[in-house]
Amino acid sequence: MAFQRDTEALAQIAGRLSWDQETMMPRGAADQRSDERAAMEAVLHQRRIDPRVRDWLEAIPTDGLSEQDRAKLRLIRRDHDRAAKVPERLASEIARTVSRGHVTWAEARADDDFASFAPVLSEILKLRQEEAAALACGGDLYDALLDKYEPEARAEDLVAMFGALRPRLVALREAVLSKPALPGLTKSFNEQGQMKLARLLAKTFGYDFRRGRVDKAVHPFSSGSGDDVRITTRTVPLDPFNCLYSTIHEVGHAAYEQNVDPSYRLTPLGQGVSMGVHESQSRIYENQLGRSRAFCGWLYHQMRDTFGDFGIPDEDTFYGAVNQVRNGYIRTEADELQYNLHVLLRFDLERALVAGDLNVNDLETAWNDRFKADFGFEVDKPSNGVLQDVHWSAGLFGYFPTYSLGNVYAGCLHKALTEAVPDLDAQLARGDTSAATAWLRDNLQHHGSLYQPRALIEKATGSAPSEEPLLDYLEAKFTALYDL
Repeated sequence: MAFQRDTEALAQIAGRLSWDQETMMPRGAADQRSDERAAMEAVLHQRRIDPRVRDWLEAIPTDGLSEQDRAKLRLIRRDHDRAAKVPERLASEIARTVSRGHVTWAEARADDDFASFAPVLSEILKLRQEEAAALACGGDLYDALLDKYEPEARAEDLVAMFGALRPRLVALREAVLSKPALPGLTKSFNEQGQMKLARLLAKTFGYDFRRGRVDKAVHPFSSGSGDDVRITTRTVPLDPFNCLYSTIHEVGHAAYEQNVDPSYRLTPLGQGVSMGVHESQSRIYENQLGRSRAFCGWLYHQMRDTFGDFGIPDEDTFYGAVNQVRNGYIRTEADELQYNLHVLLRFDLERALVAGDLNVNDLETAWNDRFKADFGFEVDKPSNGVLQDVHWSAGLFGYFPTYSLGNVYAGCLHKALTEAVPDLDAQLARGDTSAATAWLRDNLQHHGSLYQPRALIEKATGSAPSEEPLLDYLEAKFTALYDL
C-alpha cells in the first residue's frame, strides 16, 4: 500500500499537468509538455507493471481482510493486469501523441478545418486500436476500451439500453418541437457577473473552495481528487446558462471526489468508481436539482440581483427559458431531452472507428450524415460538428457512452432521492441543496471505488439500474412544461 500510495500521488501530478495544459500553460509550451506527459506516463506504467506488485498480491493472505482491503487488492490487481498487457513504448507513445493531438484539435476547431486534425486523429486511433488488441486478448476491441471507463460494462448491453431510450426520446422530442417555442434570453450578460454567480452556485451545491478552485477553459472539466479538486467553466455573453450549468455540472463531479471517505485518500478506493457513476453525479446536480422548477425560482432572483432586469418577467418564464428544447449542434449545450441523442451518435461512430469499419478521413461526412438523420438539419461547420468535443483528440475512445449511462444512473438516483427527501422541492426553492447533496454523499460518493458501478447504484437505490426512471422523469417534466 505504501508503493501504491506513491503511484496514486504521481498519477495526481500527471493529472495536474493536464489541468495546467487546459488552463494556464503558455501556448508555445505544447511540444515540451507532450514530452513531460510522456515521461510521466512511462514512470507510472513502470510502477503499474512492476513485478513486485504481482509477487505482493500472490503473497497476501485474503482470509480475515476487511471489505475495504479486499477491494483495494482487487483494483490493484485489475490495474496491474491491464498495464502488464500494454508495452511501455505504447503507453508512452499514446501519452505523447494525445498531448500533441489536443493542441492540433484546438487549432483545427478554431479554424474549422477537420482535414488538419485528421492525420493526428488517425495516429491516436491506431494507437488505441493497438492498445485494445493487447487488452482484449482476442475479445471485443471496444469492450476493452470501454472497461477502462466503466468496469464490467459491455457494448452489447449498452446497445440494448440505448435502443430502449431512443424511441421514447425521439417521440417526446417531436411532440415538444411541434409546440410554440418558449421565451428565452435576449440580452448580454457580462463575464464578471457570470463568474460571480458561478462561484455562488458552486458554494450552494457544496463545493469546498478550501480544496478547489474555479478557472476558465475552452471545454469545462473537473480534475483531481481528495484535497485538490479543481473545476473549470466558460462564459458566453449571450448565454449565461452555459456558464452557470457547466459550473453546477462540474461541481457534481468535484463533490464526488471531495466527498470520498478521507481514509481512502491516495488508495485505489480514493476516487470515483467509473465515469458512468461520475456522470450520474454531474447530471443529477445539473438537471434534476439545478434545472428543477423549485431551484429555478431561487436562481431567478439571484440573476436579478446580479444583472438587474434581464427581460424575463417571472419565475415560471425563467424556468421555461432554462429548460428550452430547441435545435442545436453542441452536445454540452443540449437540453435534457436531446442530450442523449448526441451521445448515441458518437457511440455508434466511435465503435465503427475502433472496429475499422469507418476511416478517419470519412468521419466528418459520416458525422454530418448521421446528424442530419437524427436531428433533421445539417451541420453548418466542423466546430459545431465533428470537432466540437475534446474526447477523441485525448484518445478517450470508449468514454462517450458513459455520458448516457450516467443519465440513466441519475434517473435511478433521483427517484430514490425524492422518496428519501419528500420535501425536496421546498428546500430547493430556498436555494438549499444540503439534504439532497448529503443523501448523495452518504449513499454514493462516500464509498469511492469500494463497489463496482452497477452494484453501487443498486446499493444506493435498492434496484438494478434501468432506463425507465429517466424516461419517466423526462416525459413528466416536458409534458407539463410544454402542455402536451
